[in-house]
Amino acid sequence: MDLDRLAQQIRFVAEVDKLKNIFRQTLVVESRRPENDAEHSWHLTLLAIILVEHANVPNLDLLRVLKMLIIHDLVEIDAGDTFAYDTARMVDQHEREARAAERIFGLLPSDQALMLRGLWDEFEARETPESKFAAAVDRFQPMLLNCLTEGAAWQKHGISSDRVIARNKHIAEGSAALWAYASAMIAEAVAKGHLQL
Repeated sequence: MDLDRLAQQIRFVAEVDKLKNIFRQTLVVESRRPENDAEHSWHLTLLAIILVEHANVPNLDLLRVLKMLIIHDLVEIDAGDTFAYDTARMVDQHEREARAAERIFGLLPSDQALMLRGLWDEFEARETPESKFAAAVDRFQPMLLNCLTEGAAWQKHGISSDRVIARNKHIAEGSAALWAYASAMIAEAVAKGHLQL
């Protein structure tokens, strides 16, 4: 047994527990409290399992999608959550997150560090069918929660439908069906007064 390797893995597992303390602008439906990143990651992986049949490309490597979804926000332990519509914080978001990826994944043995960093880079690039679907689910989930909370986060920050569309239209790259559904949700939110036109 390689105790040094195991110790590195346990150190990583302990470090990423901090994800439970990174809070997002999106609210959970029942209590209307801010969702934390760990809850977001769990919800994304479940959505991917349930919705994979709606991916643009059939027979995706679902395990690869799930790995990307469960690790892509770990960087927010160091970089913090960047609100989807905060253009000022988005300027250096990738740089902050890349530094965080280096440190956090670097806690692992080198083979696992390279694997997780590769998955994170793949997710960020959105070039493979798996990363496009993972990104689609990642964008769809907060929109769904916003709709189910009467647009609470959108209203709090004065977000308009054109900004929601611009931010999320790449959902179609991973799933045309999810984008069609999301578009209908946006229209309904506007009609109900939960989202500014």
